[in-house]
Amino acid sequence: MTGQQHRAHAHGAGPDADTRWLAAAGALIVAFMAGEVVAGVVAHSLALLSDAAHMLTDAASIALAIAAAKIATRPPRGGYTYGLRRTEILSAQANGITLVLLALWLGYEAVRRLLAPQPVTGAVMLVVALVGVCVNVAASALIARASGPGARRSLNVEGAHAHVLTDLYAFAATAVAAIVVLTTGFDRADPIATLAVVALMLRTGGGLIRASGRIFLEAAPAGLDPAALGAAMAARPHVAEVHDLHVWEITSGMPAASAHVLVAPRQDCHAVRADLETLLAREYGITHLTLQVDHVRDGAAAQPAASRADPGEQHEFGRQPAGQELSEHCEDAHGPRYRPGDTGGFVGKSRATGKSRE
Repeated sequence: MTGQQHRAHAHGAGPDADTRWLAAAGALIVAFMAGEVVAGVVAHSLALLSDAAHMLTDAASIALAIAAAKIATRPPRGGYTYGLRRTEILSAQANGITLVLLALWLGYEAVRRLLAPQPVTGAVMLVVALVGVCVNVAASALIARASGPGARRSLNVEGAHAHVLTDLYAFAATAVAAIVVLTTGFDRADPIATLAVVALMLRTGGGLIRASGRIFLEAAPAGLDPAALGAAMAARPHVAEVHDLHVWEITSGMPAASAHVLVAPRQDCHAVRADLETLLAREYGITHLTLQVDHVRDGAAAQPAASRADPGEQHEFGRQPAGQELSEHCEDAHGPRYRPGDTGGFVGKSRATGKSRE
């Protein structure tokens, strides 16, 4: 007997996200970026040019977030049974890679200017940096407003917000460098500030690449331990075994899970399934869930872990390795098997090696 639960989900930037606020933040950033490029050239400031390059990726991130929000409203069709939910993940990964490549180029230029410093105009640097702080504070407020109160942000919107905050710190560093240049004439303060921006860009870009990579590789959501989840499911009343447990993210903030659950004989498998659905939704935030629920044959109910340790234990069905009778529904079952009293892990034989694992 099988059971499934599908509830309403918010995907991508989602229909709750007001893209007008995102567009306003993007327009503000683009306008300031154009002025900053001109100021950087006039002042011979690599720090200003690096800030402008970073703001270009911010604008691109916001544009991709807007596109993802539009695409997320399209219903699934054809072979795309989840729709185009992962468009935001593709754009987030592209944005992260772009950030890293820009950081490498700016890092090279900064080192070159450290070795051969060039004169910079500290007054222009300071004015532009202070205006940049104000612009990024305003853009951050607009992006926060776009998601609405209590709404989930997509990875794109989170990335855009992180970029804006990074720019805020970068402009602060540029302002400090400008003050140093004005007061001491130490021109190397400009490339040093650039290296600080580079470090922030690498951190933000690397984070986006890691987060999007986990989703593409079908990894469990960050912070969720599948072994603990399986053990928690197996500890529920009347659950004899949980196996073929898979936990992944369809897109950012949309965790999903599937599992095969064996229920003790003569128990209500529908009630067990409903209990597990409630557990996963309440404790783990997993509402996109598919459970295959079957009864264990009479005489094959789960026994305490200590009594199952003997692989030659006598059962009603004859002498069988521990756990074999419980998982007979899935001859090709793979991954850990969880039972009452287990802390999570493999029980019986590993599919990959055929060797007993505990």
